[in-house]
Parts: sequence; structure tokens; C-alpha cells
Amino acid sequence: MPVQTLTPVTPAEQMSIVRCASCHATLDDRTARATCPNCGGLLAVEHTLALPDGETLRARFDERLGVESYRGTAAERSGVWRFRELVLPGARAEEIVSHPEGNTPLVARDAVASFAGVRQLWLKHEGHNPSASFKDRGMTAALTQARRIGAVAVACASTGNTSASLAAYAAQAGIPAFVLVPEGRVSTGKLAQTLAYGAHMIRLRGDFDDCLELAREASERLGIYLVNSLNPFRVEGQKTIVLEMLQQLGWEAPDWIALPAGNLGNTAAFGKALREAYALGLIDRVPRLLAVQAAGAAPFAAGFSDDFATRRRVRAETAATAIRIGDPASWDRAVDAIRFSHGHVAAVSDAEIFAAKRVIDSCGVGCEPASAASVAGVRVLAERGIIGGDERVVAVLTGHLLKDPDAALAARAAGGLGSEESLSREEALGHLARVLASE
Repeated sequence: MPVQTLTPVTPAEQMSIVRCASCHATLDDRTARATCPNCGGLLAVEHTLALPDGETLRARFDERLGVESYRGTAAERSGVWRFRELVLPGARAEEIVSHPEGNTPLVARDAVASFAGVRQLWLKHEGHNPSASFKDRGMTAALTQARRIGAVAVACASTGNTSASLAAYAAQAGIPAFVLVPEGRVSTGKLAQTLAYGAHMIRLRGDFDDCLELAREASERLGIYLVNSLNPFRVEGQKTIVLEMLQQLGWEAPDWIALPAGNLGNTAAFGKALREAYALGLIDRVPRLLAVQAAGAAPFAAGFSDDFATRRRVRAETAATAIRIGDPASWDRAVDAIRFSHGHVAAVSDAEIFAAKRVIDSCGVGCEPASAASVAGVRVLAERGIIGGDERVVAVLTGHLLKDPDAALAARAAGGLGSEESLSREEALGHLARVLASE
């Protein structure tokens, strides 16, 4: 089932190229490839569209927050396509697949900042996207590309969030979707989304890395368009987490941006966003990235300890299922991001992740377990003196609380909140009285 281009592209519409990071081969911006056809290396999108100076570009992006962000098309209301010149400038309006997505809040809670050990901490909550995770930002770009190339079907391997997002956007685009998930390793909330949106789901005996290997084979043998984070257009959409965050901060860069790290797609995307934002003059200094892994799934943190001299792989095991990945696909791009930003990589235990989650949840913000790794990582680096107490930090929360309802209930029980048994009226009144007396 080869993928075919639907509409001829004029030279004037070639506003981007796709380049292999390994052998430097180039493809046009309507490629159906997720990896280099020559050497199998990772591909990156490079935009050739001439852009104005940073001040003018900032003003253009800010102007789009006006009336069109409320009354325009889905793409005009999108927190991704607001930055369209830096995402996929050659995409025609009728090709864009948008919910819309993005426009996620930047919130501050004193209790979370105190827990993390810094005075100025913001939470960029990507769980407010349509399918309740950051994946929607990359998926709007990937499905737009799928529509541009006339993809007959799309596929991904997933620990849950990617599958839910792919299912939603593929349904909107009218393209069949196939998702491969590891048996027994995905929360019911994410599986429910995937099935409700109509994707064909295959449970595979094995872990995420086994699923990704099969998804890549299916892409090569069957012509299905692969939309995992190694897809270069996914990266372009996920860059807008950083661009929108910077816009929300008045284009004044924070000192640190902390994020959970699993397959390293976001780490790579954040590095690309910062490199481009600095080169274009959108910001005048580069924040440091902090990529945080769960200790049971921390090959990238191990690699950081020896300056990435060796690429590491592990058999991943952590209750933070969204980052339970032992062989990250975007390793090389993420290494570049950490080096460019003079960043840091840390590993935190599941206990530290869930401690951070309880604080975030108790502030009325809430997140899935993997999201809380970012705050847990800030706390660890603040304790070590690597992050100063007066530095400005943004921690990214990647998914909504209800992405993993079982974990939320377990955290509730661990915190001793509420009664675990049904009570009579008198018992309930007595319970209420005891709780009030303890406050």
C-alpha cells in the first residue's frame, strides 16, 4: 500500500526540507518517511521560509491571540498553528487537521513551589489538550502531513497517550488508525479513549520497545504512515509547548524548563524550539533543559552520567507508565538538546514521583504519574544545589489526572483521604467530625 501525494506541489510551496541527521540526505516536505531511506537515521524538518526579525515575529504571534483565536477556523484558534511559520508553513488550510489544540494554561501553586524548593515555579499543564495530553500538539502536525501525502493508514506504538491522540486525530481526518500497545501495561483511561475514537488496537506480548519495532516494520512493509515521536513532523508540533510557554511569559525565558522523559521526543522538540527561538531573536537567552526519567526506566540519565559516551538500553519498569520506555527512539536528538541548552538529566524513584503527584493533585491541579516526574526532578536538583532557589523554573505536566484513574485512586488511599468503606449515616457523621477535628 504505497503512500501517494494527492495534489501536485508547486516550487513556491516548498517552504521546508527534511534532512537526515546522520547522512545529511535531503527530502522534500511531503515525504512519507519517518526515518531516512538511505541510512535509517532520524530526520529533521528545516524551514526555508524567509522570516522577519524577532521583534516583528513576536508581534505577529501575539496578534494572533486576538479575535481570530476565538472566532477563526480551528487552525486559527490552535495553540500549535498560531506558530505555523515554525511548524509546517507549506501546509494548505484545507490540509490542516486541528481540533484545535494547545492554548494550555501556565499556572502557579505556592505549595508545589515550596515542595520543589524554588520560589518561582510555573506548571505548564499539557493535560488540557483535547485528548488530555501533550501528544495532540505533535499529532495535529503528523496527521496534517498524513493528509498532505495521501496516507492510506496511520500507525503508532504507544504506552497509551499517543494511541489516544492518534485515534482522535485520525478519526477527524478520516484515515484508518492502528495502534500497538504492550499487553497489561496501559491504563484503562487511555485504552478507553483509543477504542472510543475508533482505532484498531493490537495488544502485543512484550513492552513498548517491542511495539515500536513492530510498528516500524509495518510501516516499511505495508506502507502505513508511522506517527511515533521519531516522526519529524511530530517534533514540529511539540515544539509549540515551548513557544507558547515563552509567549505566556512575555518572551522572557525562564532559567529552567523541566519535563518528563521517556521516548525523548519532547526533549528533542524542546531543544529544537529553543535553538530556533534563540536564532530568530524571539528570546535573548536559552533556558536549561531538565529531562527527568523514572529510575526504573532511566537509560538517558545513565548516558548523561558519562557524557553520552555510550547509548544505553534497559528493560523498563516503573509505575509511571507514560515514560516506561527502555530504548528511547529520539536519543541522538535529545542528546543535542541537552548539550545545546547546557541542560541536565535526572532519574527519580517512583516514590519521589508519587510524592510530587500528591502535592500537585492536592492543589487542585492534578496530573498523571509520569507528569509529576518533572516536579520531582526539580526538587532533587534544588536539593543538590544545581537549581538555585531564586531561579525561575517551568515544569511541564504532560497528561491529565484522569489518564490514569487507578493511580489517582491509589494515591488517594495512600494519603488517607476519605473512607475506604461504605458507612451508615451515623458512621459518616462521626467520620466527618473526626476529619474536621484533625484539620
